[in-house]
Amino acid sequence: MDLILLFKAAIMGIVEGLTEFLPVSSTGHLILTGSLLGMTDDKSKVFDIAIQTGAIVAVIIVYWQRLSGALRDFGSSEKARRFVFNVALGFLPAAVIGFFVYKSIKAYLFNGPVVAAAFIVGGFIILWVEKRANPAPPRINDIDEMTPWDALKVGLVQCFGMIPGTSRSGSTIIGGMLLGLSRQAATDFSFFLAIPTLVAAGGYSLWKERALLSMADVPLFAVGFVVSFISAWLCVRWLLRYISTHTFVAFAWYRIAFGIVVLITAYTGAVTWAD
Repeated sequence: MDLILLFKAAIMGIVEGLTEFLPVSSTGHLILTGSLLGMTDDKSKVFDIAIQTGAIVAVIIVYWQRLSGALRDFGSSEKARRFVFNVALGFLPAAVIGFFVYKSIKAYLFNGPVVAAAFIVGGFIILWVEKRANPAPPRINDIDEMTPWDALKVGLVQCFGMIPGTSRSGSTIIGGMLLGLSRQAATDFSFFLAIPTLVAAGGYSLWKERALLSMADVPLFAVGFVVSFISAWLCVRWLLRYISTHTFVAFAWYRIAFGIVVLITAYTGAVTWAD
């Protein structure tokens, strides 16, 4: 295996791990980074999806005590059953809506102006929600206080993350805050929702594009997976500490600046944003 290609895989893994769970859209960053590294063919797109698995494993490890406890106590604890049910209910809208709109999104929304607009508009929405949240105490401070209706509403908001550049985590975290969840509760629930959502989306895409893969790709995918896992693990742990004393305003301004970069690269043709 080409060492340069493995190095590129490691860079993509870092980008995936650092952006998957921040409200900044991993998709937009992977497209830009992949274009700069020359990883833009169909197999590279499958690679982008596959390395999400490393990020998912990182979340599972960070929240292992909560996840294993819920599964262990599912038969005896109402709290555990409610948690599992709420996550499943929150995942349902993305599973149903995604099944029907996936092809249309890839055909019509994967272009520079849409990605840029999603970044910039999303940034201003974060600024608005954070300003709105300051004087108003949250209705829900812990995910155990969430009702099934709360979980379903956050799941519906998650569907906006299907728009390229919007960010799945951004949609669930900021949408959750808008619906009355505290910053911590919205972030926790976003991470839990990521597990079934990304596993389902990644598994479907990998199965659909399996003809593109071969055993020769194993080292490339392994490097991307491991690096994505490490960077995501560090990022998730950092974010959980960060939100205890900070807002998401910094991410809002970053999104706006990155959206401008997307517009420039799309206008100049430096990056091909169409699928």
